[in-house]
Amino acid sequence: MIRIGHGFDVHRLVPDRPLVLGGVTIPYEYGLLGHSDADVLLHAVSDAILGALGLGDIGRYFPDTDPSYKGINSMLLLEHVVGLAQTRKYRISNLDTTIVAQRPKLAPHVSQMITNLAKVCQVPSGCVNVKATTTEELGYTGRGEGISAHAVVLIDAPGK
Repeated sequence: MIRIGHGFDVHRLVPDRPLVLGGVTIPYEYGLLGHSDADVLLHAVSDAILGALGLGDIGRYFPDTDPSYKGINSMLLLEHVVGLAQTRKYRISNLDTTIVAQRPKLAPHVSQMITNLAKVCQVPSGCVNVKATTTEELGYTGRGEGISAHAVVLIDAPGK
């Protein structure tokens, strides 16, 4: 059985926070505001997997009202979500993502993001795609107010 999920996340850029995308800390004057490390890419991927499984979104599993998730590394959240798929006998087949950010330039960091995603999702790196784009200075992203990410995942259950 094959299932498809889509995820989306957005966080505001603020001073005095690290910028973490795809599990990579990127040198930049601003970081993303959130209860966790606010890694929009990993949050979008988590939501895509949960969506494919029909299990809601990450807020259901990791509410921002729970102090145990304050500042948590989103790689740990994604590991938990991948585990939910595995307990239901699903595996990730393919993952395609897009980060929307006017700045900073993300191309130098994409390779490490792919490596991180492939490792936690337990797939070959060739099954993971990370793209980065701008909005040509339009909207909240173009004004440098925030960063968003989209993710689409294909999961399958061999033998179902």
